Amino acid sequence: MKILIPTAKEMNTNIPSFEANPLRLESQAVVDALATYSAQELESFYKISAEKAQEEYDHIQALKNETATNYPALHLFDGLMYRNIKRDNLTKEEQTYLEKHLMITSALYGVIPAFEPIAPHRLDFLMKLKVAGKSLKSHWQAAYEESMKGEELIFSLLSSEFETVFPKEIREKMVTFKFMEDRDGKLKIHSTISKKSRGAFLTALMEGQVSSVEEIAKLSFVGFHYREDLSSDKELAFVK
Repeated sequence: MKILIPTAKEMNTNIPSFEANPLRLESQAVVDALATYSAQELESFYKISAEKAQEEYDHIQALKNETATNYPALHLFDGLMYRNIKRDNLTKEEQTYLEKHLMITSALYGVIPAFEPIAPHRLDFLMKLKVAGKSLKSHWQAAYEESMKGEELIFSLLSSEFETVFPKEIREKMVTFKFMEDRDGKLKIHSTISKKSRGAFLTALMEGQVSSVEEIAKLSFVGFHYREDLSSDKELAFVK
């Protein structure tokens, strides 16, 4: 069983750093493609300020020159979902659960273990970067497929942007989730609810050492409860 989560744009580097693993060939090709951009071109490419573009330029050059500082991925990313994941003061069982089951999908690193040391960077699959003439999704598809080889149960907390990098036969194995709030009898879904609840849901999986769909249906967390009437075999619904 594997649990898949996406990366985040927000990052926290006020954490202990680790020695990096050598970049895989696919990652090196992405870095080489990004390294052809000047800071000014990155400003336009990412649609960010000149200051942020210079920061990203420095990150890319550090990766290319093998001088980048690396941090455990689960702690480096610090978006809303990540801030709602229990990441500190883990029990031995919780740490082992994340090490065994949790994978992070990245447009730069591929599908990596939760605590893999990686460098700060800004990249997602919506970026129109060409790597050896291919889109980022095409560039990574074979490696993404290989990462889930032999897995029969995959819990996906991914957005469609990341999910669609996997080929159809892998996507068909995924169990997905939707999180809604009941407001005066009307069910609402929005980005903030989804991001916060995904983090809290992952925490509940870890704390309960959950490894089956049947166990998930029994979960309650931060006010969310399973709704069978809104669920299907491949998409489980939770309402708060």
